[in-house]
Amino acid sequence: MTDAELPFEAAAFAARAHRHQTRKDNATPYASHVFRVCLVARHVFNFDCPKMLAAALLHDTIEDTSTDADDLIERFGPDVARWVAALTKDMRLPHDEREAASADVLRGAEWQVKALKLADLYDNLGDSKNLSPGGRAKTAAKVRFYLDAIAVGLTENVRPAFALVEARLAELNARAT
Repeated sequence: MTDAELPFEAAAFAARAHRHQTRKDNATPYASHVFRVCLVARHVFNFDCPKMLAAALLHDTIEDTSTDADDLIERFGPDVARWVAALTKDMRLPHDEREAASADVLRGAEWQVKALKLADLYDNLGDSKNLSPGGRAKTAAKVRFYLDAIAVGLTENVRPAFALVEARLAELNARAT
């Protein structure tokens, strides 16, 4: 498969992997989230690397489906699989430990992983309009927690995306007051 084909194959793979899942509103197909994360990475943050776009589409497959890293290595290559693995929370851990471990990974992650997590956070902030005020506050706090981790060693090419997520977070917080 060529690099140019990666996002198309990843879109189909993600749609199949998430086919029985919905977002927190219990109505929106979960695959819409991974498609939006890809669109954010490409059209809001202006990253056009096919491997990054594929990883955006696949970012929740290990965490939320029966997919494992070996599946991704075999189908999409080691870079995509490594980035998705870095974005994957260890669901075997208790919530607080899982979040702390994920933040630790983000602090030392490759810039591509940080950019993709920012796209995920950007979409989660936009999607929070469908949540209760308490749910929106929880999303805002989680985004701030992850932004603090991502900020460590942030490279210049990711700074504009970071600023866009911070601005979206500020908008959400302003509406809450």
